[in-house]
Amino acid sequence: MPETPRRTSRKRDQAVNLDTLGLEMGNRPPQALDVEEAVLGAMLVEPSTIDESMEELSPSCFYDPKHRMVFEAMMELVNEHVSIDMITVSNKLRSKGELETVGGPVALAGLTQKIGAAAHIEYYIKILKQKTIQRDLITASYDILKQSYDDSINVDDLIDVAQTKVFAAIQNNVKKDVQDIGSIINTAMADIQEMQGHTGLSGVPSGFPSIDRVTQGWQKSDLIILAARPSVGKTAFSLNLARNAAVEHNMPVAFFSLEMSAIQLAKRLMTSETGLPADKIKGGSKLESYEWEQLEIRLKDLAKAPLYIDDTPGIPLMEFRTKAKRLVKQKGVRLIIVDYLQLIQGPTELRGMREQEVAAISRTLKATAKELNVPIIALSQLSRQAVQRTGGAGKPQLSDLRESGSIEQDADMVIFIHRPDYMGLTEDPAERGKTYICIAKHRNGEVGEYPLMFKSEQVRFVEVDQTLDMQAAAMGIESSMNSDDEFSNSGF
Repeated sequence: MPETPRRTSRKRDQAVNLDTLGLEMGNRPPQALDVEEAVLGAMLVEPSTIDESMEELSPSCFYDPKHRMVFEAMMELVNEHVSIDMITVSNKLRSKGELETVGGPVALAGLTQKIGAAAHIEYYIKILKQKTIQRDLITASYDILKQSYDDSINVDDLIDVAQTKVFAAIQNNVKKDVQDIGSIINTAMADIQEMQGHTGLSGVPSGFPSIDRVTQGWQKSDLIILAARPSVGKTAFSLNLARNAAVEHNMPVAFFSLEMSAIQLAKRLMTSETGLPADKIKGGSKLESYEWEQLEIRLKDLAKAPLYIDDTPGIPLMEFRTKAKRLVKQKGVRLIIVDYLQLIQGPTELRGMREQEVAAISRTLKATAKELNVPIIALSQLSRQAVQRTGGAGKPQLSDLRESGSIEQDADMVIFIHRPDYMGLTEDPAERGKTYICIAKHRNGEVGEYPLMFKSEQVRFVEVDQTLDMQAAAMGIESSMNSDDEFSNSGF
């Protein structure tokens, strides 16, 4: 029975495809076989070249399948803490059944005769990495071309795949160098110097001074998880954050709503902006003529604000990434809000494995925030444990995050919204409407609880001292009206 040919690696199959593709296009795939031989020969003879080569190169950097086999054998020896020389490499290849494939000990000996100066290894490595990037770009372009002819593939998915493949082809071969502390401090000092010239916050403002004092605004590349039980006010609070950044600071904000329609969100924003009763905005009762005028005047700033809403229900993860990239590039978006995380469709292959699917969504949100260098606020549901717990005044805990522990792990900040009166945990009149914004995890700052007041009739959160000022102003107006009444009743 003939022996089945041994498949050595996926990259070797790729080399065959590149040869075929090269013949089709009339071009020779980018390669430098003499440089490959020089590097392998140097590694066999000069121990000083091994560490640098292993750090910078991967098997895919070698175009010739035989050279790739030799390098893989060397990698395995290094991982096993065995020194590299002619004998150890020969034995490793023999144990894998590949010694004769590469040409036997004679071929290895031949490599040692083709080495250049060990001092040139850095230049040789650079050449191999350049050739690898060229080949990877050819492969990526060919894959994109084939998929572009496939009508069954969604265009948004195609765009995301194309961007990812090209980006990966470059990034896989560009490694970040280790930096010394002196250069890092110089960069930090320059950053501090630049910040001295700016007043205010370093990130996107939340619009709530008590929170901004701790966060210095929502910071670039951060994933912020905003969690609460249903109907506690996640969407209302996130809309307040979006409105504050877009209207008050003219910062572009993208809001992905997977639960509510764009019209519903707009009506909530209109209620907050105008101060008119929510019942009238929703059409439960008619607006008076002066209220129509009030509506038009107070909505001017909101209508001009750079706030972009996408209400695609159950948006697939790749479509979200594509739209987010486009919004950042074309609209200059500075903050992305997702309502909410558990409603995003994860990778198809993970459907039915809920914990892994949510983990993949969480990781992708963090990777997207880092790649686009903008903060992403993702709303999340809490488990029922947050309600059933009797200790700690029913306050949410990190362990209450629903469906996956990776949400806590991936987040740079976790914020809970806690309303004791709404949850039936207190009957104190002073606590009515009081909402605690609990920062339970903060990778770059302090944690704590920060009270706000929820004005349910306006679907708006305000600072506690702001509420007291409003109450005092209202009492002043009422007192003035009473004085006027007394004055008129006195007969003067």
